[in-house]
Amino acid sequence: MSVSTLRLRSMAIGAILGMVAGLAIVGQPADASARAGSEEVTLRLGYFPNVTHAPAIVGVESGLFEDALGDGVNLELLTFSTGTTAIEALFADAIDATYIGPNPAINGFAQSDGEALRIVSGSTSGGALLVVKPEIAKPKDLKGTTLASPSLGNTQDVALRSYLATKGLDTDEEGGGDVSIVPQDNALTLEAFQAGDIDGAWVPEPWATRLIDEGGGRSWSTSATSGRPVSTSPRTSSWPSRSSMSTVMR
Repeated sequence: MSVSTLRLRSMAIGAILGMVAGLAIVGQPADASARAGSEEVTLRLGYFPNVTHAPAIVGVESGLFEDALGDGVNLELLTFSTGTTAIEALFADAIDATYIGPNPAINGFAQSDGEALRIVSGSTSGGALLVVKPEIAKPKDLKGTTLASPSLGNTQDVALRSYLATKGLDTDEEGGGDVSIVPQDNALTLEAFQAGDIDGAWVPEPWATRLIDEGGGRSWSTSATSGRPVSTSPRTSSWPSRSSMSTVMR
C-alpha cells in the first residue's frame, strides 16, 4: 500500500471523526489534500450493530459519513459482535478503523507494543447492563451462578469480572471459581437465559433489554437501595469526555 494511499485513508478517517460529537479529528500532512482529488481510496470501517455504537450507526444510516468523505473515497463497512474479533480484524489488516470498547482497544495496543493501532478518542458512554434472574437480590446470591458475557476479554467480560472481584467473588478464564463466566454470542445468551441454563449476563443493548422483556430478568443494581444499574461506563480521566466506547485506527 502506497504512502499516499495511507495518508488518504487517514484523511478519510479524520473526516468521519469530525462528524461524530466528542471525537477528535486526526491531523494529516498538508500535501495529503492535494492528492485526494486524483487517487481513489477505500476506507474500511468497523462497528457493532448495537446501541453502544449509536454514533457509528447514525453516521452510516444517515449518510453523514459518506457525505463527509466526499468523492474519491469509498466507504466499506464491516460489523462485528465483539471487540475481540474487531481487534483481530485490525491486526489482520482487514479493516482500517473501528469503533470498539476500551478493554479490547487497550489489549490490542499492549499486545502490539503500540505499533498496530492508535486510540483516537472516546465516543459514547453506557449502553450495557448486568441482567440477572429476579431471585438474585444480593451479591452473595451470585456465588455458584453462571453468568454470560459477549466474549472473553471484551469490555463487558472485563467489567463483569472486575465487578465480581470487588464483591470477593473469584472467576477464571475456564469458567471456574465462585461464579462461572461463559463468554458466548449475545443471541445464544438470550436463548440460554430463557432456557434457564444461565443465571444472568453482562451484555450491551438491545440484548440487555431483551433479557428483561423476553427472558424475565431484572437489571442488577450497585446496591439493594441505589436503583442504579451496573454499567460499563468508566469514570476516570483516561478516556476523552469520560466515554467508554472508543475509535481505533491503524
